[in-house]
Amino acid sequence: MIVTFLGTGTSQGVPVVACTCAVCLSADKHDKRLRTSIMIEDEGKVVVIDSGPDFRYQMLRENVMHLDALVFTHEHKDHVAGMDDIRAFNFKQNRAMDIYAVPRVQQALKHEFSYIFDEFQYPGIPKVNLITIENDQPFNVGGIGFMPIEVMHYKLPVLGFRIKDFTYITDAKTISDKEKAKVRGTKVLIVNALQKQEHISHFTFDEAIAFAKEIGAEKTYLIHIGHRLGKHADVSKELPAGIELAYDCLKLEL
Repeated sequence: MIVTFLGTGTSQGVPVVACTCAVCLSADKHDKRLRTSIMIEDEGKVVVIDSGPDFRYQMLRENVMHLDALVFTHEHKDHVAGMDDIRAFNFKQNRAMDIYAVPRVQQALKHEFSYIFDEFQYPGIPKVNLITIENDQPFNVGGIGFMPIEVMHYKLPVLGFRIKDFTYITDAKTISDKEKAKVRGTKVLIVNALQKQEHISHFTFDEAIAFAKEIGAEKTYLIHIGHRLGKHADVSKELPAGIELAYDCLKLEL
């Protein structure tokens, strides 16, 4: 299984528009972060988790020629805004795109992309096949098994996913003991670490490290990083063994 970090930034991305901080002005490619998303390739299947505003560019950059499905963690704009760009895959693959989401997220998609679901189907609009998932039921995407993990993004439930010995969690602030039990035994953990300052709806740097240590994965990669965390090169020196900052285009072979 190959996991590609399509983006590792927070909702504004890095650099932030009109910001002149040291991180946003950095020339280091590791400090250029598109909105958070990953691509999973396994047994010939290609699945992307979340299609944010940068989805089109991410697909072009990685030269993605085929996509089997999109899986959504939640409905916030930085995770769904690029869904319209599945049109190219509709045309090339001559089929509707499978979209996996909980009912609440499906309703948000119907509101955000109402033209896709209108009775009158305008020529050229995206074609989707909505597939309902539940926060406590494992599901299968083209032979790839997903175990949902519910985390809380302040008061909004968000799904992380465990796939084999790999777990992906974004936009978490709190996680119940019941859900943590699903993560234990993971060999590779991906988890959000927004910034060092306290935040109402995201793990801070220290909270993400504490969670990683509690889970005890062999390797942890931090994502959903904002410009306030600091430069990649500087922050990397502060991390304990086995924990790294992820960066855009990083590929893991699992």
